[in-house]
Amino acid sequence: MKKLIVILLAVFSMGVIAANADNDRLIAKENLPKKSQEFIDRYFSDTKITYVKEEREFMEKSYEVMLADGTKVEFNRNGEWKEVDCRHSSVPTPIVPAQIMKYVKANYPDVKVMKIERDRIDYELRLSNRLELTFDTKFNIIDIDD
Repeated sequence: MKKLIVILLAVFSMGVIAANADNDRLIAKENLPKKSQEFIDRYFSDTKITYVKEEREFMEKSYEVMLADGTKVEFNRNGEWKEVDCRHSSVPTPIVPAQIMKYVKANYPDVKVMKIERDRIDYELRLSNRLELTFDTKFNIIDIDD
């Protein structure tokens, strides 16, 4: 009997997860959180927006903005940026924290920051020379990966 209950709970859980797995929908830029709209207007005003997508995963909501030049920007539910991926250009310098930019310029003077991601524990950068740098939240370098 216990096995049957466990199996039924597992099947039910997988059904709930599957039902919520693909809750993405296209939205207008105006439906982004205000912080996200301001970020796009400030750093990417010259680039046309290809699409804006609201992504829902079980208990989380996030947003993805794709620009015509191939740049992708992801935001959390509060409208704060999580990732900026400039595939064919560099991340606008003001987006990168000053301490991190100082490190990059001092150690890799001829490269550009192509991608930056941040979360609660670190910042990850991909440089034009394909190096990946990881910094903690106090902007100390903690990993270099090639």
